Amino acid sequence: MRSVELFVGAGGLGLGVSQAGFQPAAVMDWDKWACDTIRENQKLGIDLVSEWPLHEVDVREFNFEDITGDVDLVTGGPPCQPFSLGGRHKAHLDSRDMFPQAIRAVRNLKPRAFVFENVKGLTRTTFANYLEYIRLQLRHPEMVEKKDEPWLDHLARLEDYETRGRYRGLEYRVALRVLNSANYGVPQKRERVFIVGFRSDTAIEWHFPEASHSQEALLWDKWRSGEYWDVQRVRKKDRPVDEKQMQRASRLEARPSQAAWQTVREAISDLPDPEKEPRKSAGIRDHKFQAGARTYPGHTGSPLDEPAKTLKAGVHGVPGGENMLRRPDGSVRYFTVRESARLQTFPDDMIFHGSWSETMRQLGNAVPVKLGRVVAESVRDKLAVIKPRRAKGT
Repeated sequence: MRSVELFVGAGGLGLGVSQAGFQPAAVMDWDKWACDTIRENQKLGIDLVSEWPLHEVDVREFNFEDITGDVDLVTGGPPCQPFSLGGRHKAHLDSRDMFPQAIRAVRNLKPRAFVFENVKGLTRTTFANYLEYIRLQLRHPEMVEKKDEPWLDHLARLEDYETRGRYRGLEYRVALRVLNSANYGVPQKRERVFIVGFRSDTAIEWHFPEASHSQEALLWDKWRSGEYWDVQRVRKKDRPVDEKQMQRASRLEARPSQAAWQTVREAISDLPDPEKEPRKSAGIRDHKFQAGARTYPGHTGSPLDEPAKTLKAGVHGVPGGENMLRRPDGSVRYFTVRESARLQTFPDDMIFHGSWSETMRQLGNAVPVKLGRVVAESVRDKLAVIKPRRAKGT
C-alpha cells in the first residue's frame, strides 16, 4: 500500500506508518534541520527511511499532481503552534496553520484513508468551532471556500451541505479521538488528537485501537504484587513512597488484563547515567550530559518510575523546567537526546541532526513512533480486506 507523509519532521509518525507496511510515494517537510536528520539516517542506511522519497519543500508549493498512481493513505501532523498550550492560540488566524494544506492533499490525492494528528489543545473549547470546520472540510474536501470567503461563512455552507444528507463527489467518514501514548506502550504520558478518515466508497467500519496498557496495572505491579520493583531490581529501601498511589492500588480488586504502563526506568535503565558515568556515555551517540536543569513550580521533571511527562519542543529552545528526569532522591537532570528518543520510541540506530536544543525541538514535536504504528496498523488491516477502487471523478 502506498502512502504520502506531510510535515514529516523527525519522522515519528512516518516511521510508524512505514513500520505498519506502507510504502511512501512522497515524504515532505519544509524544515531544513528535520530534513537533514532524515538525510543523515538515509546515508547511514537506516532501515525504513533509507528509501523515503524526501522533499524539502513548503507543502503550500508542492504539486500533488506530480504523484502518479493511487495513494492509499495520507498522513501527517500539520504544524501545531496555533493550537499548542505553548503557542499563541491564533488557530485559523495563524499563518502557521497547515490544516488547509492537509485538506488540499486529500482533495488532490483522493486517498482511501487519511490519518492526521495534532496536539490535544486543538480540542479545547476555544477552538471547538474551528475543529468542526476542519472535520467538515475533511468530510467534503471538494467543497472549497470561495475567494475572500470568511471561514465562518464557509463553515455555514458546509453545515448546510452536511445536514442536507445528499452528497456528490469525494466524501470521507471521519472519526476523532484524543489518545494517551502511555495507553499504547509508550513510556510517556503524551496526549495527541488523531483525526482518521476513510473514503465513503470503501464502506469501512472502523474504530480507534483499544488501549493495550493501563495505569491501574502499573499500580498493581508496584504496590500490590511488587513485581515491578523485583523485575527492576530496586531494593525496598530505595523504593519511593507514594501514599496516593498506594491508596489507589489498595482499592483495586484484581490486576487489570492490560499490560502495565511503561516507565522511564524501563525505557533507559540500560543506558549509563551521562552525569555520573560520562566515560561510559561518551561511546553512545546522542547521549551527552546537558547541564543547567532546575526545578520550579509546575516543572519538576519526570519521576523515574512513571511514564515521562510530555516532552516539549518549547517556543525558544527547551523550556527550563521541561524534559527532565527526576531521580528518587529529588535530584534532576535533562534527558539526553538518546533518552528522549527512547521515550518517543524511535529506533536506537537513528541519529538526530543539529544542536541539543534543535534536536530536542524535533523530538518534542514528534509523534511517538509506536503510537503512530498502532494507529496505522489498524487502518492498514481495514484497507487490506477492501479491494482498491478509484475515487469518483478520477
